Amino acid sequence: MPIPRIPTRSELVEHLVKTRIAGQVATPRENNLAHYRQLANGVRNFWLGLELGDRWADEQDVLAVMAERVGVNDDPEYRYGQDTIDPELTVDALDRMAARLRKAADGHQRVLFATGHPGGLLDVHRTVAGALRTAGCDIVVIPDGLQTEEGYVMQFADVAVLEHGATLWHTHSGEPMRQILTALERTARDLPDLVVADHGWAGYAAQHGVDSVGYADCNDPALFLAESEGTLQVAVPLDDHVVSPRYYDPMVAYLLAEAGLR
Repeated sequence: MPIPRIPTRSELVEHLVKTRIAGQVATPRENNLAHYRQLANGVRNFWLGLELGDRWADEQDVLAVMAERVGVNDDPEYRYGQDTIDPELTVDALDRMAARLRKAADGHQRVLFATGHPGGLLDVHRTVAGALRTAGCDIVVIPDGLQTEEGYVMQFADVAVLEHGATLWHTHSGEPMRQILTALERTARDLPDLVVADHGWAGYAAQHGVDSVGYADCNDPALFLAESEGTLQVAVPLDDHVVSPRYYDPMVAYLLAEAGLR
């Protein structure tokens, strides 16, 4: 199913739907709505490192943003069954991300990559990091010895991750990114010019004032709210853990081509 070359926009849209990266995704409607409600109720794990205050205390407001920016069903009475990510919105967001990557490459900027979803997105980030390094960017090396209550903050293949029990850990927390940025400041090292990440890694960096772009699923609304407020520069809607990580390869090829990085 992966396309062995740079896809056109229409080819990528078709691929996203076939692989369920977008279109009719695996995340059910009831899970989406439950997460929107948790965010609106102030459950911090769903804020993904952001400080949302009481601005999104109405879950219907959250749903409205998710319908606009992700393409989920906008009917508040539709509560069970299939939900969707609009693949056209995914590609639109990839185009916006590509523009920011191009700016980073042109300015030889310092870029930090991180993922809270290593099972799906580690290689996506690794490939983009390699392309930016080739273009002259400085890929930030994180300080040693960092940890959170969940585990150790490590770096593999240029991508910061959380390690727990010899396993790369799935986390929504912004705490690992807080540890990285605090350590950089404490040791008088420059903060990144750009963070490319997902989950709380992207959210905390954006909240800290660092230019940030990231990926998010339809049941993780916080990054889309942050983009709508201008805190996060780009949030790309996609299913962040499909059957094979290789399914993301055509998406990455398109992203790098649009950024002028291949």
